Amino acid sequence: MKYTFPCDIIGNEHDGDGFAVKFPDLKGANTGGFTFKEAIIMAEDCLVVSLASYIVCQEELPTPSAWVKGQELLTVQPLIAAQLDLYVAMREQGVTVSDLAERLEAPEAKVKRLLSLDYKTSINEVVEALELLGCKAAVEGLAA
Repeated sequence: MKYTFPCDIIGNEHDGDGFAVKFPDLKGANTGGFTFKEAIIMAEDCLVVSLASYIVCQEELPTPSAWVKGQELLTVQPLIAAQLDLYVAMREQGVTVSDLAERLEAPEAKVKRLLSLDYKTSINEVVEALELLGCKAAVEGLAA
């Protein structure tokens, strides 16, 4: 999938307690957990927060690198993938928040919420915005 990122999860060699997580493709995206399961949960949150920071800073989203044996692959939820697609489409087409708000006949605050990964907006609203930009939302599968 487009938003499936590899991460390295390394056990703490010093005292044998805990796991550190690093995303090679996302600047500053590091976290950890006391157990492997907790490290995965924290990594999923870290992935979303990191991608959100690219939107806030109005930067291009990074492209995931190829998976390397020993890495874990983490994928964002479909709603977040759609929000990221909306952000990418807006950047590619040079559409501003104001432009999209005008097309949606909605306040700019609504468009900002559509792009906010920590705001649980309706997938239907994101799909509507994508369609106004000439894009279609699609869910992709990833072979196990």
